[in-house]
Amino acid sequence: MRLDDALRQAREQLAASPSPGLDAELLLCRVIGESRTYLRTWPERTLSDSQQRVFQALVRRRAEGEPVAHLTGEREFFGRPFLVSPHTLIPRPDTETLVEAVLETLPESELRAVDLGTGSGAIGVTLALERPAWSLTLTDASRPALAVARDNAERLGARVGLVCCDWLDGLGGPFDLIVSNPPYIDPQDAHMEQGDLRFEPRSALAANDHGLADLRVIAAQAHDTLAPGGWLVLEHGFDQGGAVRTLLGERGFQDVTTRQDLEGRDRVTLGHV
Repeated sequence: MRLDDALRQAREQLAASPSPGLDAELLLCRVIGESRTYLRTWPERTLSDSQQRVFQALVRRRAEGEPVAHLTGEREFFGRPFLVSPHTLIPRPDTETLVEAVLETLPESELRAVDLGTGSGAIGVTLALERPAWSLTLTDASRPALAVARDNAERLGARVGLVCCDWLDGLGGPFDLIVSNPPYIDPQDAHMEQGDLRFEPRSALAANDHGLADLRVIAAQAHDTLAPGGWLVLEHGFDQGGAVRTLLGERGFQDVTTRQDLEGRDRVTLGHV
């Protein structure tokens, strides 16, 4: 079967997906080990019988709802390929807002930083690569997730430390920067049963108190763990900007502001002690 014919059939099978064309191309690239540019340059190339069987199996699984990132084993974040697994959240473009806020706010000179609940390591590894002078520690309460973060750090050449712990419990300080993309979805939110969220670890997605429980804990712990002038940078839900600003203000953080994501929605709140 020609590549263009395989893609056409896959798009038809994936019509219910928000991005059937992209999904089909990413899955086919995974099967043949080539780029999307290759698909457009050589549409007449053919799949072997074994490649066709593997591709069709992946398309069926995607049609049943499995995330493309789980089927390919990776997702791009800040221009780099990150390994993912069912033990981690799938890195999303919204989270790049957090990285950009950090890079714009903190100096390039040496400092101590920690990424709490790192998951795949997308945030912490990216910061380590973008700011080589920084000392980065990545933490997670899930050992399987921390193993994925370790693999990503090694593959991408990032020098980081890794610690299995619950938020800042047991970590020494002080830190100049604390970042986190913690669970912030209300457990009763209907989106929990939709799309890719159905296949991601619930413990990394949902938090009590209408999604604010973990954000509240981190804000409390961070204030006593940051060095003077140190920054806390948190990702949160689009409707939680006001609540998180209040949390940080109540804990004595200064210059508290909220950044918007690519769609203009509140996504990241930061402040310093």
